[in-house]
Parts: sequence; C-alpha cells; structure tokens
Amino acid sequence: MTSSAGRTGLRADARRNRARVLAAAREAFADEGLSVPLDEIARRAGVGAGTVYRHFPSKEMLFEAVVLDRIEWLAEQARDRLAAADPGGVFFEFFEVVAEQALLNKALCDALEASTGTPFTAAPDERGEFRAAFGALLRRAQAAGAVRADVEPDDLTALLAGYLAVRRRAPAGRPLARIIADGLRA
Repeated sequence: MTSSAGRTGLRADARRNRARVLAAAREAFADEGLSVPLDEIARRAGVGAGTVYRHFPSKEMLFEAVVLDRIEWLAEQARDRLAAADPGGVFFEFFEVVAEQALLNKALCDALEASTGTPFTAAPDERGEFRAAFGALLRRAQAAGAVRADVEPDDLTALLAGYLAVRRRAPAGRPLARIIADGLRA
C-alpha cells in the first residue's frame, strides 16, 4: 500500500474521504485562499481533522493538490483545443478561460500570479503539461498570424499574471485588461 497521501493503494473509504477533503478544500480555497483553517476544510468535508492530516500532512500540501488538480484540468482543456479550426480565436478564448477560472478561484489566481517563480514544490509534471499545452496553443496561433511572433511560451505565465492583476484591481469598465490581451495580437 502507498502512503495515505498517494492516490493509489487506498481503501475505498479512504479514497472517498480523500475525495471529500479535496472537494471541500477546492471550495474553501476558492472562497478564502490559503488563509482557510484546516479545521474548516474538515468541517466542510464532514470528516475529522485527523482524516485531513492523514491524507495531507500540511495545509500547503492540500493547497498544492487542489491547485494542481485545476491546473491538470486546464491542461486538458488546452489539449482539447489544439485541433480547432481557428487557432487565434482558440488561443485568446483559452487565455480568457484561464483568467476566468483564476478569478473565480482565489487559490488558482494566487498560484498563477506566483507562477513566474516556483509556486509549488511538488508535481512539476502537471505544471509542465499546462505550460506545454498553453505553449502549443500559442505556437499554432502564431503560425496562423494571430499572435505576435516575439511572444515565447515562457512569457505566457508572466503575461497572465499581469492580466489577472489588472482584472482584479482595475476599476470596472476600464479597458486595461483588454489592452494587455490586445498587445498579444499580431
């Protein structure tokens, strides 16, 4: 059997509890970010604090698991768009999907805004898959002439972080976020 923090080798009840903890944490972190107490996550999941700690020895590990789950989902969404007929439209639509998801989820927003550094200590594969899929969308849009040729895939996280910061802080109705997105256009 693997460790209780792993995904495989758990008893059925332990898998259900882990899933309940992740769902409750996803909701709590989306609402409150990293400041939410683990006791509140346990309460929302309908389990004891000990159950949370058995699966996730620290709040940071639970936070990483929740955010990485969202990042995996975003990577899948990007891969699903790779064969689209309009690479430019799909790139800008996905850029907005990522921003919208981040703005609805404080934990994801915080992670993406921090992604110009190293926001997570674990699971670099998931982050790499997201960056690779987002980069592939960028390259297709560039090949179609829809996005500036001088933008590199590694630039996307910094551009997204700036875009999120402007969207979170700019007065409603101001076109600042649109100016950032328009700056990517060829």
